[in-house]
Amino acid sequence: MSTAPARSGGEWLQSWDPENEETWDSGLAWRTLWITTFCLTLAFIAWFLPSAIIPKLNALGYTWTKSQLYWMAAMPGLAAGLFRLVWMVLPPIMGTRKMVALSTLLLTASTLGWGVRVQQPTAPYWELMVLAFLAGIGGGVFSGFMPSTSFFFPRRMQGTALGLQAGLGNFGVSVVQLLTPYLIAMSGLAIFGGSQILKTPGKPNKEVFYQNASFIWIPLMIIGGLLAWSMLKSVPIKANIRQQFDIFSNQDTWWMTLVYIMTFGTFSGLAAQFGLLMSNLYGAGNDKVVSGAGAAAKVLIEGYAVPDPVKYVFLGPLIGAGARVVFSPLTDRMGGAKWSLVSGLGLIASIIYTIPALTPDYSSAAALKGDFSQFLWGMLAIFLFSGIGNASTFKQMPMIFEKRQAGGVIGWTAAIAAFGPFFFGVGVNLLGPTAFYWIGVAWAIMCTAIVWMRYARPGAPKPS
Repeated sequence: MSTAPARSGGEWLQSWDPENEETWDSGLAWRTLWITTFCLTLAFIAWFLPSAIIPKLNALGYTWTKSQLYWMAAMPGLAAGLFRLVWMVLPPIMGTRKMVALSTLLLTASTLGWGVRVQQPTAPYWELMVLAFLAGIGGGVFSGFMPSTSFFFPRRMQGTALGLQAGLGNFGVSVVQLLTPYLIAMSGLAIFGGSQILKTPGKPNKEVFYQNASFIWIPLMIIGGLLAWSMLKSVPIKANIRQQFDIFSNQDTWWMTLVYIMTFGTFSGLAAQFGLLMSNLYGAGNDKVVSGAGAAAKVLIEGYAVPDPVKYVFLGPLIGAGARVVFSPLTDRMGGAKWSLVSGLGLIASIIYTIPALTPDYSSAAALKGDFSQFLWGMLAIFLFSGIGNASTFKQMPMIFEKRQAGGVIGWTAAIAAFGPFFFGVGVNLLGPTAFYWIGVAWAIMCTAIVWMRYARPGAPKPS
């Protein structure tokens, strides 16, 4: 995108060319990166807060079916994909300052709603679905924040800058899933509302304060919004909506969309459904491994300790986000296409490795423990290779597309890949985990072939 004529107002930079080292203000660029990244982390916390709460709703007194819970956990992904289609066109229109500040303040709506509705199991299903949908705003802002930050950095640094922002922002997923079990146990934080009783089959009842998992983030969201409003500037970019949508005449937009679905779609989909899938296969959501109540359908496997998803679910997003941060500088040095190829091959292998563990052997405790170990390590490997691909694709796009188009392509691909939690939830619910994972293998094979033929092989049309 080209710099537009100067706009009036103190927030708009009069001229900005990050490729000119003599005039480029690196201090402003890095300040923009860190403030926007802080806000993006809070956005991912808001987006994945439902994934930390939904697996425990029935233990708090609700009586939703497995299908209803899968749909609820999928809803933030559907919303994020739709909202990203909106946010992808906002950076040139609103500017970085207004967009980041107002978007961050908007996160408080769904976060507050979840904090209120976990206190009593009285909310109707439609209301929780609305809250899950609004949580998708946290995923939607990504398609505005990332292109906006790219305006501030030269192309040689965009792999590192965007990798840091996206990777650290992705840490919001593991942060909310890691801290939730500790926050809900702290009675001192429960300024608003009383306690709840968490009832888990086979375990003693536990007093919790689930509103803490939501309310603790609201002051930080307000602070993030104020920081953005007071300290950020905006780059005047000439690109109206019609100009931004000419990316769709470029075939590489579509190839990179498919590849980013493989990487970020996998990351976000697994992150949203990891805990629920683990519970339904190996934990309290599976009648075959849960004792209690004396129901005939329930079978107690002696010597098998039911895993608590909250002890594991944060690990996957943590590994995926960490890989995005660590490998981003490597993509600047070696190019993104090589690492996208590694990502694709790794995803093929790790998904195939995980598939047998999606049908656990209930014949003995030893068999179940072995299957669970394979399930956990396989899932973590999938997160690792998806994180590598998330870093490499964001290096490729600024190299493949001209400057005016690169921001739009980043926003578009991110928007489509954000449907990952929705399609993962729907796919697992309708097709079953095994069939859906085999579809994932086929998709990864297709995308790996695209990366090799178009971007990574010697003499490729678009080496990146």
